[in-house]
Amino acid sequence: MRLCSGGHLAPAGAWADRSPLHEAASQGRLLALRTLLSQCDGQQTTNCQQQQEGKESQGYRVTAVTIDHVTPLHEACLGDHVACARTLLEAGANVNALTIDGVSPLFNACSRGSTSCTELLLEYGARPQLEACLPSPTHEAASKGHHECLETLISWGIDVDQDIPHLGTPLYVACVSQQFHCIRKLLYAGADVQKGKYWDTPLHAAAQQPSTEIVSLLLEFGADTNAKNTELLRPVDVAASSSLVERLLLQREVTPSSLYQLCRLCIRKRLGRHRLHLIPQLQLPTLLQNFLQYR
Repeated sequence: MRLCSGGHLAPAGAWADRSPLHEAASQGRLLALRTLLSQCDGQQTTNCQQQQEGKESQGYRVTAVTIDHVTPLHEACLGDHVACARTLLEAGANVNALTIDGVSPLFNACSRGSTSCTELLLEYGARPQLEACLPSPTHEAASKGHHECLETLISWGIDVDQDIPHLGTPLYVACVSQQFHCIRKLLYAGADVQKGKYWDTPLHAAAQQPSTEIVSLLLEFGADTNAKNTELLRPVDVAASSSLVERLLLQREVTPSSLYQLCRLCIRKRLGRHRLHLIPQLQLPTLLQNFLQYR
């Protein structure tokens, strides 16, 4: 048994068709990878033509896939081997290839926390967001705490509020996993602090965990302490009894938001999520720019 690209155990037989390219990409053996590709381009041109026609071959082509549709590019990205990934892409690898589980090379890069591979794939046209039923690179990065990959995805214009029914929003999964830096990145990028999973808000998810730092951050960005989930429970109702989180939420309920906080939230909302990145370009004193950017 071994892990497939989606992180699931696969029977050994499912990997029987792994080509030498898969092995080289998985292990980061760049010289071997280039040699195999050059053999396909040169000495084995006829062999490659046979592969394209569906005939028997040794499987050295860049588009070789396993039974589970795993490509060498999937393997390179899962291993954080950026040089191998670049070589495969330059040789014509499909940057948006999907396994039978719907896993893309970009998902693997974000799962591993490989910022270099993430940037490379996006430069070659990787789609950062696919259908809601497919594994999401954004949610994967957020849940595993890979905030640098998440920041790269944000810079490429992903929808930070992408809602996947069985997962919720990236902010919600980051709160479930207690990934403070990812939560902060998403909120700074304009993620809706109220959007979670169904009627559960990110604050509901955070309240069930011990981190007062995360709860305070959500409150600073305007999280509603009175929001109710499908069971009509507020965040304070799902917090552990007599915990610091419960105490913090109870205190917030009787303490109104400051005018300072309300003004910042109002201005940011008025600007809109898609224009927040323009704040540094506004003709405003640095102090006000920092105020609007939570610096």
